[in-house]
Amino acid sequence: MTGMMNNVHPFKLRFIPKTAPTATEAASSDAQHSSKKAFKFIVSNNGPTKEAAKSSKWSSYAFPSAETIKSHEEAVRKQKQTVDEQMAAAVAKNDCACMEAPKKRKRTLRPRKALITLSPKAIRHLRGLLAQPEPKLIRVSARNRGCSGLTYDLQYISEPGKFDEVVEQDGVKIVIDSKALFSIIGSEMDWVDDKLASKFVFKNPNSKGTCGCGESFMV
Repeated sequence: MTGMMNNVHPFKLRFIPKTAPTATEAASSDAQHSSKKAFKFIVSNNGPTKEAAKSSKWSSYAFPSAETIKSHEEAVRKQKQTVDEQMAAAVAKNDCACMEAPKKRKRTLRPRKALITLSPKAIRHLRGLLAQPEPKLIRVSARNRGCSGLTYDLQYISEPGKFDEVVEQDGVKIVIDSKALFSIIGSEMDWVDDKLASKFVFKNPNSKGTCGCGESFMV
């Protein structure tokens, strides 16, 4: 290894000074420069043709004009105004419906059923009682008595009670006890005058049965 390194020659640099070119060398250099062609850069001002624009894969978009924007804003404003008017009309309609009082159903008036009716004989007898120097009213009531449960009770009174009902027919008045209304309502009062007895009798549609003697009834 050491022997090989000893056989290598050392590298030496030598400085050569630059001298001015001779007349012949300068002439040959100018001839070479003159023989070279000058390069020209041609810039075309023409834009792309229509066919090239059509074949392009990129799409072109244009900004909307001021008139288009204005018409769009006007359409949006009208649509909003229409919606507001519809909402206001709906609210006003609901308020009117709430303010209106519900209509009451008309009540059909039916003829009131008479509490009690008087026969012509009963009217004549009652007129005779009222024509006396001391007029007397007859009060009709029902008492719990007899075989069937209820009997008619007639009393002479001078004035009706606080809760009594006064029935007037052909100028003749008769008083009915309020407790007996449901038992004798719709009845007909008659006067019977025969050899056996003289008394008031009743034809009661509410009666479901009577005893054998006819003094009591049940409803």
